[in-house]
Amino acid sequence: MKYILGKKLNMTQIFSPTGRLIPITRVQAGPCYVTQIKSSAKEGYQAIQLGFGETAATRISKPERGHLKKCSKNLNTLREFRIPKGIKEQAFQVGEKITVDMFIAGEKVKVTSVSKGKGFQGVVRRHGFHGHPATHGHKDQSRMPGSIGATDAQRVFLGKRMGGHMGFTQITVQNLEIIKIEPEKNELFLKGAIAGPRGTLLKIKNSV
Repeated sequence: MKYILGKKLNMTQIFSPTGRLIPITRVQAGPCYVTQIKSSAKEGYQAIQLGFGETAATRISKPERGHLKKCSKNLNTLREFRIPKGIKEQAFQVGEKITVDMFIAGEKVKVTSVSKGKGFQGVVRRHGFHGHPATHGHKDQSRMPGSIGATDAQRVFLGKRMGGHMGFTQITVQNLEIIKIEPEKNELFLKGAIAGPRGTLLKIKNSV
């Protein structure tokens, strides 16, 4: 299995040798360091913890510096990746450096990120309701949801489509193709779009 943390940079486009336009998301991936290995015997599940984003020692707490002592790096972002049962956690070592060199062009990856937050939105924006007619007695009702009352249980049923918080949710995109790798810049060029604004943290692993 291949795991790495990254940061979304921006979207762009490139052209294939045949002249086909390919939408691209540029990702700064790594370098990351293995900061902890969790085993079934001790923690009850298999996982590795990766650290990303070096910072000054004064920017992290003393307990965090103690936790990162074995990898000798001051990292401000830590995330876990579950290891499937068929793979031994001994395949990774604490302090091991992980870079984009482990991936190859043409490989498919799975990317997990957090989408943009939209705040409180109404039913037209959130659920695609078409609203009410703009005339004939519908004053100030054009974007209203309409009746939500139940005739039997006299309550609003769970899951009723209404206005509310939209966005800022975890989204995983499967099978994104790696178009190009630039190891000197620690960058991956992924085909397609990834949820979230520029600078959002990405969890990248190879698709199985």
